[in-house]
Amino acid sequence: MTIQTPSFDALMEITARPPIVFVRGEGAWLWDDSGRRYLDFVQGWAVNCLGHAPALVADALAEQAGLLLTPSPAFYNAPAIALAEALVAQSCFDRVFFTNSGAEAIEGAIKLARKYGALHRGGAHEIITFDGGFHGRTLAAMSASGKKAFEPLFEPKVSGFPKARLNDLESVKALIGNRTVAVMLEPIQGEAGVRPATVEFLQALRALTSAHGLLLVVDEIQTGIGRTGTLFAYEQAVITPDLMTIGKGIGGGVPLGALLATEAASCFEHGDQGGTYNGNPLMCAVGVAVLRQIGRPAFLRAVREAGEFLRSELQRLSARHGLGEVRGRGLLLALDLQRPIGGAVLAQARQGGLLLNAPRPDALRFMPALDVTRDEIAAMISILDGVLGDVLGGVAAP
Repeated sequence: MTIQTPSFDALMEITARPPIVFVRGEGAWLWDDSGRRYLDFVQGWAVNCLGHAPALVADALAEQAGLLLTPSPAFYNAPAIALAEALVAQSCFDRVFFTNSGAEAIEGAIKLARKYGALHRGGAHEIITFDGGFHGRTLAAMSASGKKAFEPLFEPKVSGFPKARLNDLESVKALIGNRTVAVMLEPIQGEAGVRPATVEFLQALRALTSAHGLLLVVDEIQTGIGRTGTLFAYEQAVITPDLMTIGKGIGGGVPLGALLATEAASCFEHGDQGGTYNGNPLMCAVGVAVLRQIGRPAFLRAVREAGEFLRSELQRLSARHGLGEVRGRGLLLALDLQRPIGGAVLAQARQGGLLLNAPRPDALRFMPALDVTRDEIAAMISILDGVLGDVLGGVAAP
């Protein structure tokens, strides 16, 4: 489909977008309406875990669309049962509630934690979260986030989310009180510039929350479904959280998320939670196909290998251009630019046919498809090398 004279006036203005209309994707590549091709290392913000338009997703959609779209959430359907069973079998959790997005899964986690507090902790409702954290754009999710840009927006916020500092256990201890019911965090803070929680911190946090009878909630919307080299990032810390949220990758490009809980934490009563499209068979059929592919040990091993290759190549670029550290795990990595040049790098890379992301002005974030090849990584590095040389040529060292 070609749009002769694209007009963007009918779309609500919510962010700065380049005047490009994408019409087709395949694997690591996108094509715009002029036929130009772009190497995509954003992939919908880590959504397209198997790249653009994978046959696996298209086939699952086509087959299920010919059978049943939705019988309503008042009834069971086979794909939802199959996906829930697969998620439980491959995690430490016992129960699953499906959502349409990661932010909706966060809303469910907040509600479930507060319900748990009402039933088991005398009405405790506060959930300790972290500076730099990002949990979505619904009002409660924004309130739980520690993103500075959110602070003046949409007041009054939802109360009950005191903020600790990542990897600082004492800052968490200082916030625990009679009103505390849970602690919620991302194993890696993506929007903060790919800032990982250390294994030692996650283990100490699990011990602390257990000692106080608090729920530990891991937000794995970005880190889950193989992104960090294991199916879920919490596995790398060898801990057992009480709740987990997932989204993005579980749908492979379609809107799907989930809230997972242990049996002890699963305390919703009839009428507490629901949603018209939640757990519909069309999206869940895709989730089954995606999880079957990504959950294979050989696939996850390949993710780890690709992540190490990408890390080593980024470290080489950093040394060549006098930049900073490479942060993250698996195929969720960031390059510290040490200067606020992210916008300039993104714009010039796009001109060169490469799509990147800068969560902060001084950092680039890399979220390629999990089946990205070495040749595609090498092509990205080659383009970025030239871009950095051009941009840094006119920028003074910090």
